[in-house]
Formats: sequence, C-alpha cells, structure tokens
Amino acid sequence: MNWTIIATLALLIVSNILMTFAWYGHLKLQQEGVSTHWPLIVVILFSWGIALFEYFFMVPANRIGYSGNGGPFSLMQLKVLQEVITLAVFTIFVTLFFKNEQLHWNHFVAFFLLIAAVYFAFLKVD
Repeated sequence: MNWTIIATLALLIVSNILMTFAWYGHLKLQQEGVSTHWPLIVVILFSWGIALFEYFFMVPANRIGYSGNGGPFSLMQLKVLQEVITLAVFTIFVTLFFKNEQLHWNHFVAFFLLIAAVYFAFLKVD
C-alpha cells in the first residue's frame, strides 16, 4: 500500500470537508436561524476562520502528493482528484444538511463525467 497516496487522499478529503463547511455551512446556520442577522462581513470572517484550517490540510496534501516533491500525482491529477472529492463531499453535505435540495438524473450524469475526467487525467500518454 502506498502511504503517500493514502495520506494525500485523506488530507484532500478533510480539506474539502472543511471548505464545504466554510462555503456552505453559513447557509445552514442561516436556515436554522443562527446567523440570520449576521452582517455579511461576519459571515465572511466566519467562513475564513474555517478556511484557515482547511489550508492546514490542502497545502500538505498538495506538497505530499505532487510528483515534483516525490509524490505520486502530477498537478493535473491532483486538481482533478480534488474536484471529484469536492463534488463527493458537497453531495453528501447537501444530502445530509439541506433536505430541500434533491439529486436528479443530470447530476448523476455530471458525476459520471467527472469520474471519466479522473480516468483520462490518469491515462498514460506517451
């Protein structure tokens, strides 16, 4: 088992969980009435506070995973992986916390196309 791959993926997953909460968590707080009257600057600072911790995972993930640093992934592969992880984390987040949002067939087609993007990003081209 390649621990560099596992560490990179684990760090990317944690990073994306935190970033999803930074980007969309305030909407759930608003929906629950917690942040309804917060000024926009407070919402931004709240999100930045979460995003700061996200960087503690994203930066090491990219450092560890990047082939230029001895990792297993090219920059393009890291980016495509990050986007697919972002979509997966976001889908779980929306499903759990926003019951009024629904998945439709076109979302599943989009997911399939992103998985195809991962395939093509990892395809060996000589």
